Amino acid sequence: MNTKAQWIDICQLHEIPPNTGVCADFQDQQVALFHLRSRRCDGESQVRAVANFDPFSRANVLSRGLITEQKDKYCIASPLLKQQFCLNTGLCEQDSSVSIPIFESRINQGLVQLREIL
Repeated sequence: MNTKAQWIDICQLHEIPPNTGVCADFQDQQVALFHLRSRRCDGESQVRAVANFDPFSRANVLSRGLITEQKDKYCIASPLLKQQFCLNTGLCEQDSSVSIPIFESRINQGLVQLREIL
């Protein structure tokens, strides 16, 4: 039995415009992928991945949300009801009893990858 999770290629980083999100299918669920490029980090790219499902509006819309950055903390604001979710923890900024799943992500040789869920 292989207990080591594998990295799965999702797309090329250049397919996600900087500071925007896209939706991708990953292990039979919708995942919102965000290409983050901060002005404070000399343009170094990062990628974050969360579930695309907004628990407040009950719709798969988070990939279309507005990315916010405050003191190196990134959040995504739902495009429908505007709740913000931290892209590192998944916690809702307005209601800490609500969170969304997050996925381990990385950029490897220009590819956006997510770690397989075991």
